[in-house]
Amino acid sequence: MSHRATEHVVLLDANHQQIGIMDKSQVHTASTPLHLAFSCYIFNAEGKLLITRRAISKVAWPGVWTNSVCGHPQLGETMQAAVNRRCRYEIGLEVEEVTLITDDFQYRATDASGIVENEYCPIFRAFTESTPTPRHSEVMDYQWVTLDSLYDGAAAVPWAFSPWMVKQLALLRAMNAFSTPMQPAHSV
Repeated sequence: MSHRATEHVVLLDANHQQIGIMDKSQVHTASTPLHLAFSCYIFNAEGKLLITRRAISKVAWPGVWTNSVCGHPQLGETMQAAVNRRCRYEIGLEVEEVTLITDDFQYRATDASGIVENEYCPIFRAFTESTPTPRHSEVMDYQWVTLDSLYDGAAAVPWAFSPWMVKQLALLRAMNAFSTPMQPAHSV
């Protein structure tokens, strides 16, 4: 799945059961159906979190800061495989320790142009020792940040961030999901 035009999204009913697929290039409109996605938060050896700024060419929420990687698993693809694929594609990273934080996150939001995002979106965390090499059609900038600065920034200026990340950060903070910093598996 290297080209956006060949990707699809898995459509879901209200109980998160698969009901079909739709071409990714056609799904995000003013009446986007509920579909399966994921968000991933990637940490480095210093315990900092990677945030990315969406490319201006993105259909929805162009130019806003968001979590490390988002994506849509393909029919029959495991979530871990989808996270790995999108990490390589969007930001050129190999990641380790892809771990589900919660599968209890769903949101619907409308951007300034009227495009709706409507996703059931499990949230993952991962670790990398690599340096990002963003694909410019996906990511226009990136930054390694501390969790506290991200929590503070999202609370102070939520409009500068994707609505899903703002909601996810509130949930993850309440869950104390990042209380234990990620470390590489081989560290002592």
